[in-house]
Amino acid sequence: MSRLQQLKNRLAVIADVNGAASLLGWDQQIYMPAGGAAARAEQLATLGRLSHEMLTVSEIGELLEGAAAEVAGQPDAADAVCLIRVVRRDYDRARKVPPDLVAEIARATSLGMEIWVQAWKASNYSQFRPAFQRILDLHKDLARCLGFDESPYDPLLDQYEPGIKKSELVKIFADVKAGLVPLVQAISERLDRVDDAILRQKYAEQAQWDFGLEVARHVGYDFNRGRQDKSVHPFTTSFSINDVRITTRTDEQFLPTALFGTLHECGHALYEQGISQSLERTPLASGASLGIHESQSRLWENLVGRSRGFWKFFYPRLQQIFPANLAAVAQEQFYRAINRVEPSLIRVEADEVTYNLHILLRFELEGDLIEGRLDLADLPQAWNAKMTEYLGVVPTDDALGVLQDVHWSNGLIGYFPTYSLGNLISVQLFEKAQSANPSFDSQVEAGDFLSLLAWLRENIHRHGRKFLPSDLVKRASGDPLQAGPYLGYLRNKYAEIYQL
Repeated sequence: MSRLQQLKNRLAVIADVNGAASLLGWDQQIYMPAGGAAARAEQLATLGRLSHEMLTVSEIGELLEGAAAEVAGQPDAADAVCLIRVVRRDYDRARKVPPDLVAEIARATSLGMEIWVQAWKASNYSQFRPAFQRILDLHKDLARCLGFDESPYDPLLDQYEPGIKKSELVKIFADVKAGLVPLVQAISERLDRVDDAILRQKYAEQAQWDFGLEVARHVGYDFNRGRQDKSVHPFTTSFSINDVRITTRTDEQFLPTALFGTLHECGHALYEQGISQSLERTPLASGASLGIHESQSRLWENLVGRSRGFWKFFYPRLQQIFPANLAAVAQEQFYRAINRVEPSLIRVEADEVTYNLHILLRFELEGDLIEGRLDLADLPQAWNAKMTEYLGVVPTDDALGVLQDVHWSNGLIGYFPTYSLGNLISVQLFEKAQSANPSFDSQVEAGDFLSLLAWLRENIHRHGRKFLPSDLVKRASGDPLQAGPYLGYLRNKYAEIYQL
């Protein structure tokens, strides 16, 4: 047996262990009784340790060396060459982290998520703070183990967006902020031009749910290889290319919550389901980065789901489902309502224009926490101060403020910036897909999303983790990551809606 095949066999077993851990994590958020939290934490800690130990044994390093020699001379984009490059990176990073730390992070985050759920329900940050302190301390330890040149935030960020540093994000976000602030100010003077009262009526929960499933199926989500469930905070998880699951939440008094939650997670799932089957049970069988992943969810949620063309096809169906609410409402009025801009408290329900300000707030707070400029005792006050500065609104309680996201309880420190990177990337990819297909707009208006999905499958999905995110963006769009196309898209769309 070749060294490459021996390496693949080892990696397949590790993938199975990681898949089992992901399944336990999904169950914890969907079905597990609260009493199972302690046992689940130990189970996840055990699997986390096993996976880590299996990856970091010296035999993996030896197999990498042998496999690299076997594939020498193959093209840089060949699956085997990319596999060795990615695994070597994972192996080198993992060898720096003690197995005990890996297990303890898994244990602390599993327990922390359950504590967060209860604290969120009670709107009581102090209930979550001790668990968060433990998670934060462990991630500072992780950063020290991984090493860094500039900021301890960099190695944490690198877990989710390989190859980028905090200093680079600061520059990118400065460009985004410079473009957004004048737009937000201009729109804020004309907020009364768009009314979304039609969305804030009673919409039956089951009917919302069924419509969301219908839309997901229509845009290409394969329910033979996935399912949708309810969760406190929407998420997507993958145990295999052929088992990719999504969740959403519903609000009977606000129509967009469930639908756009479903479309967002559906974008993530389409990515995972579109990875080449040849990469199954390897480290390449997942997204290139969370920024690339987020580009897919934001593309389907906003660039497609909040477009006129999308609703030219789906709005008659929605009127049929909710005739009492929408029969007398024109499609154009509905389009403007779902694109209404207003500074708000909840990130996942924020409009396209103000959304990135929510991310900037979290990015800055994370950096302050990791770099030691902010104490957890002062986090709620710091959160509220930044909400006032960036959005002009102040949370009335912790559930609407510092506790609204599940991410920190899961140990996802360094994750939030990828949301804004995804916004930027989404427009670069979407505009490229449009330019490649002269019939793009008419196809969307007819409810035909196959060409868009096919373009994404060919240029993004099938590659999995084969390429660094910056390289994948350049390969697919022809340009490096930049803020210009995204800001141009927002200005054009909202200047028309608000008659700026």
